[in-house]
Amino acid sequence: MWHPAAQAQSPAPTPSAPLDVAAVDAVVARTLKAFDVPGIAVAVVKDGQVVMAKGYGVSSLATKAPVDANTLFGIASNSKAFTTAALGLLVDEGKLRWDDKVTDYIPEFKLYDPYVTAEFTVRDLLTHRSGLGLGAGDLMQFPDSTDFTVKDVIHNLRYFKPVSSFRSKFDYDNNLYIVAGEVVARISGQPWTEFVEARLLKPLGMSRTATSFARLPDPTNVIDGHGPVDGKVQVIRRDLGTVALPAGGIYSSVNDMSKWALMLLGGPGAPAPLLKPRTQWEIWSPQTILPVGPGPSPYNTHFSAYGLGWFMNDARGYKVLSHTGGEIGMVTKVQLVPELHLGIIVLTNQEEGLAFTAVSAHILDHYLSVTGQDRVQEMLGYRQAGTSKTDKIIAAAWQQVALAQKAAPKKPDYTAYVGRYHDA
Repeated sequence: MWHPAAQAQSPAPTPSAPLDVAAVDAVVARTLKAFDVPGIAVAVVKDGQVVMAKGYGVSSLATKAPVDANTLFGIASNSKAFTTAALGLLVDEGKLRWDDKVTDYIPEFKLYDPYVTAEFTVRDLLTHRSGLGLGAGDLMQFPDSTDFTVKDVIHNLRYFKPVSSFRSKFDYDNNLYIVAGEVVARISGQPWTEFVEARLLKPLGMSRTATSFARLPDPTNVIDGHGPVDGKVQVIRRDLGTVALPAGGIYSSVNDMSKWALMLLGGPGAPAPLLKPRTQWEIWSPQTILPVGPGPSPYNTHFSAYGLGWFMNDARGYKVLSHTGGEIGMVTKVQLVPELHLGIIVLTNQEEGLAFTAVSAHILDHYLSVTGQDRVQEMLGYRQAGTSKTDKIIAAAWQQVALAQKAAPKKPDYTAYVGRYHDA
């Protein structure tokens, strides 16, 4: 059977040497220390086989339990690819088309602009080009102390004014993936959680994975989230919200995520594909164009785009699919190079994206024959530059506070602010 990964010829030589797992171990050890990350899990799949699947460090600073290949992490926005795959299954069954109007399935769906509402398609839900601003409405479901329902989120979208014209600009959006999950539910007659578990997780044997923390069949060997509090990394409260699951709710391990990657990549030894090749190719096709910096890159990258639940770019002539995920106390990355039948999965339990980048870039360098790059040191440089910039902004803000305190009367008069306020 034809598979998307088989279409193009390999444009550049690939290394014949197997992955040096000991070298990956050393990079992860340096990364744990350099970025103060308690635990990391890494998996690499290649040519239908799992090359490595390992855990490093501890799953929690509280318990000191070790991370292994079965340790569960919140994969956050890497869940979006499961939502687009769920929709893809419905496309394959003839129950949905990507360019169907959202109002065909959710009649009450309404955005600020009536024209945009009328034209908004299922494809638009998945491609971050709605015209809404970055993170618009995220406070309805993040952090999890709110009591909004999916119904509330859908209703309230009509109150958010656009910041750009429809389909003109990329602005990352979580709430429209909540709507996408509701499309799955309306068509299938099952909640998104049950549909994804029955139609994607179970067929792949992802037996420890679930569509939310609360639905885990075995909640042992699960990481705690960590983040810096007053300058010290410590365990922080887990996000237990259930509204945004189609945007970022799945918990999984590198062993289970390897099965997902192998299925998507195809090739000898891989599980049978769950999606028709044409549908998978559509999911991996550019939809929203993203900028690429003018500077040189060791990967010789020319384009970047967002597809349906996946970012994509070219690297040394190969198409690379990727996504990151971030929630309270944990960040993750998945990278696929279909023409090489290569998948890289890095899961972490600290809020430091440069850590997963250091590890994943080291592995990708090997398979793209990029040499001479110290990715840990490179990422440390990025962090130091970012920290310096942040420190300056914070210092300037406190300076403004000090000036305002000096100028303020000893007993502030708040009468001008007293009243009843309402926000739609």
